[in-house]
Parts: sequence; structure tokens; C-alpha cells
Amino acid sequence: MPGLMTKIKQFVQSPQGRRTVAQVRRASADPRRRAQAQRFLGGLRRR
Repeated sequence: MPGLMTKIKQFVQSPQGRRTVAQVRRASADPRRRAQAQRFLGGLRRR
């Protein structure tokens, strides 16, 4: 598993990763999107 975490860290530090993180932060600030994500994650947790 350390290899996976290293790859994730490298991605987040890349320009594309930074753009993705910014998009996720903007989406999480929107109450409607946040509710959508919570419903989605809730469904995954029940499985």
C-alpha cells in the first residue's frame, strides 16, 4: 500500500492534481453538491 499513497501524493502535487483538488473544494462548498456526495457515500457504506 505505500506505493499507492506515494502515487496519490505525486498526483496531488501535479498541476492536474491541483486542478482536481480545486474543483472538489468548489463542489464541496455547494450545499446541493455536498448533499449529493453524502448520499453517494452513504450508499457505498451500506454495502
